Amino acid sequence: MSEALTIPKSPFRIANFRAYWVARLCMTLAQYAMLLIIGWQTYNLAREGGMSVGGASGQLALIGLLQFAPLFILTPFSGLAADRLDRRNVARLTILLQLACAGVLAWLTYTDAVSIGAMFGVAVALGVARAFSGPSLGALAPNLVPPALLPQAIALSSISWQVGMIVGPAVGGYFYEVAPFLPYAVAGGLFVVSIIALSLIGEVPRSQINRTLKPIGQIREGLAYVVQNKMVLGSITLDLFAVFLAGATALFPVYARDILQVGAPGLSQLAMAPAIGAAVTALWFSFRPLKHNVGPRMLWAVAIFGVATIVFGLSTWMPLSLVMLFIIGCADMFSVYIRQSLIQLHTPDDKRGRVSAVSQMTISASNEFGDFFSGGLAFLIGPVAAVVLGGVGAVITVATWSQIFPVLRTTKTFDRPDHLVEEDNTSDSPSRETKGA
Repeated sequence: MSEALTIPKSPFRIANFRAYWVARLCMTLAQYAMLLIIGWQTYNLAREGGMSVGGASGQLALIGLLQFAPLFILTPFSGLAADRLDRRNVARLTILLQLACAGVLAWLTYTDAVSIGAMFGVAVALGVARAFSGPSLGALAPNLVPPALLPQAIALSSISWQVGMIVGPAVGGYFYEVAPFLPYAVAGGLFVVSIIALSLIGEVPRSQINRTLKPIGQIREGLAYVVQNKMVLGSITLDLFAVFLAGATALFPVYARDILQVGAPGLSQLAMAPAIGAAVTALWFSFRPLKHNVGPRMLWAVAIFGVATIVFGLSTWMPLSLVMLFIIGCADMFSVYIRQSLIQLHTPDDKRGRVSAVSQMTISASNEFGDFFSGGLAFLIGPVAAVVLGGVGAVITVATWSQIFPVLRTTKTFDRPDHLVEEDNTSDSPSRETKGA
């Protein structure tokens, strides 16, 4: 039987991938349910402690910073762990740490002993868990499916993340109304399911890291690969600068209250619109994976992201704003789908953990520091000008990157480079195409 006939038609026909998908969905649901309540409790504690609205908002910013700092510091080491150690075990340990955080917060909330200091400590622990879970789970996915199914698997994996991001806060808010400790208890249960699902993933073949190098040398090897591979470097930095400049999420409260005047219900709609657009796009690609002109289409998607941001910034009509945010979510997921597929397919398996760690760090930097940048710019020139200028910056980034990294506009398919195909053919990787099916 030919190799083409042995490849399943969908990643969901592979048992290992099904378990992986369930694990990631449950983990994401739990994370976002917790994050909503952590922010809510921190803000309320600060206000009840006598802080002004500005001071209490600053506590929320500090929560975000405390989560990002461990990720930034630990990125080189978390990527190395994903390449040196069993990625399933690394992921299970990170989820176990998050389970412990959920248990602590559930107990403190139930006994009415929760404090801002406890929230800060949990934020750091969650940042550590996130630093190690991202690279391990990101690098694990390509080990579970054959290369031909990887773009489809990335789309399905994105769906699990988007669904978790949309449904998780609703789960947290609903259960908080029932009992304040309940969101953490439910999150703990979801973390347990996630650990069990990861434990159902059988042993998967993978390439061995270059162990002739010391750990510091292995870290440098991973960073050097990112810098030297123009496809990987161009894809990662395109997202970094475009989202950093055009991120409008931090200014949603300003638009909801003072520009669109839609209040708290409208704020929820603004937050959900891009997530829904991203989920719809990911669902589409899970059934109709992209095959042609992938590089140019990624550039066009980022350009559309920037243009839609400009229109959103100028809009004073809620329906138009929601449509633009939906388009922003679609365009962002379109580029994410292509970018992640290209990065994974253009990276040798023995370096995927370190490259995934760099990618995760830049994504977090563009999102969280992008919010800080847009907020600071809004303070200086006003929110509308800040959003519009950010959208213009994203369009300029696309034009610039298409010249600096011509490989981005000349890449037509997701086909792996010849030297990586040869590595696949000389390793035991073909066995993973049917393993667990």
